[in-house]
Amino acid sequence: MREGGNAIEAMIAVAATLAVVYPHMNGIGGDNFWVIRAPSGQVRAIEACGYAGSHATIERYAKLELEAIPPRGPQAVLTVPGAVGGWAMAAQMSRDMGGRLPLDMLLHHAIEAAAAGHRVGASEARYTVKEEPEVLASPFFTETFFIDGQKPVAGALRRMPTLANTLCQLAKAGLDDFYRGDVGREMAADLERAGTSITRTDLSAYRAIERPPMSARIKGCTIYMPPPPSQGFAGLVMLGIMDALDVPARDGAAQAHAFIESAKRANTLRDRVVTEYERMPEDIESYLSKAHFAREAAQIDRGRAAPWPLPPPADGDTVWAGAIDKTGLSVSLIQSLFWEYGSGVVLPRTGVLMQNRGLSFSLDAAALNALKPGRKPFHSLHAPLAVFDDGRVVSYGSMGGEAQPQVAAQNFIRYAALGFSPRAALDHPRLLFTRAWKAERATVKAEGRNDPAMLAALRRLGHEVEEHVLPYADSFGHAGMLVRHANGMIEADHDPRADGGAAGH
Repeated sequence: MREGGNAIEAMIAVAATLAVVYPHMNGIGGDNFWVIRAPSGQVRAIEACGYAGSHATIERYAKLELEAIPPRGPQAVLTVPGAVGGWAMAAQMSRDMGGRLPLDMLLHHAIEAAAAGHRVGASEARYTVKEEPEVLASPFFTETFFIDGQKPVAGALRRMPTLANTLCQLAKAGLDDFYRGDVGREMAADLERAGTSITRTDLSAYRAIERPPMSARIKGCTIYMPPPPSQGFAGLVMLGIMDALDVPARDGAAQAHAFIESAKRANTLRDRVVTEYERMPEDIESYLSKAHFAREAAQIDRGRAAPWPLPPPADGDTVWAGAIDKTGLSVSLIQSLFWEYGSGVVLPRTGVLMQNRGLSFSLDAAALNALKPGRKPFHSLHAPLAVFDDGRVVSYGSMGGEAQPQVAAQNFIRYAALGFSPRAALDHPRLLFTRAWKAERATVKAEGRNDPAMLAALRRLGHEVEEHVLPYADSFGHAGMLVRHANGMIEADHDPRADGGAAGH
């Protein structure tokens, strides 16, 4: 921005840098979604998620005698990475709006961080890796991310020369090279050698897609989300039901109960209808009306928790980032590898860490999200952006896998309905209704600083509450929020649970 760049260009630079310095949460081998509001008021969405490779078939796993898709290793590498395609489409939108910064400038910090080295973040150092033996067994993983054969501690200097070379090539040849040039050719050779489902043809055919964003009206504002396969739909339904419930604007058990019950109903609907954009089983726009929100709200018992048969969660880790510039151009961006470090598979010639987003597919041919070449999986990612009737624009979001909409919705409700500042909303202790990894059932998870009297009231309403000891816990999301006021003033803050921050020029 100091060099005259706009909010989209800032987000491309951030996305590229985060792909280097935060590899447990995202990378260029993953996907992203964007919601962009132009100064004119037009809102656009970018779907940059990849499809299943040509060899990704249910029959393939049957021959391997696997009853489920493995979460790690080459057989977890099912989908083409869409993130770089998202950068490319965003860059074109930026140019259409007058953006002029060259690609080598946008990728400069990422290249420098990979080549000269970057300090390992506190979040990565403390993170517990699921399926760790399988991750460490992946060739080139430890030599890429470990230092002297050991898991790095926070603050250690780490270099990634192979990834730096790849980013340099993209800066010189253009982002298209990732799919249809030298980088794509090297990736395809490594993917074939590793025995994955993705071919050179799959890579060369990929392009991000612009989609019309979904939206919903609640009191005083319109909220925008990327459409399916993003689970932004659940975030809209959740906020719509909360709006229809019209709970008194104060923090406490009534607000928390309404939030938990709204999350249950939103997630039930999400699991029934959300699949890739072209294969939606029904018109989901009908579920984003005030009439539907009112019907859902009417089925919530304000004095009792509803039972909940939660399906296996789409567990995952992610980065969210946002930017607003002096013209009012506003961006909400989410980028991910799905599980921490994705599949664990590092491609040796390019240093690309591949995602495991294909875990969202089912090996049941009759399932809504059944595995098939060319299909896109259900996505836990969502990138919200709200436009208020009084002229405010709010870009906000969070990591958090299946619970992302809950984290983001809590922060937004506290800002929009309860009058919290962005800093206070992000700092406030959170609740999540979800099933922990490998747990048998869903419960209400409460961060350590929650009011004991409020938690006791939730238990009396029939909620099973698990209290976490930590006052600020990674599992409750890494969130952020920017607000542009009608007079042009911008305020922003980032989650104290994370290594991120907010900055202005």
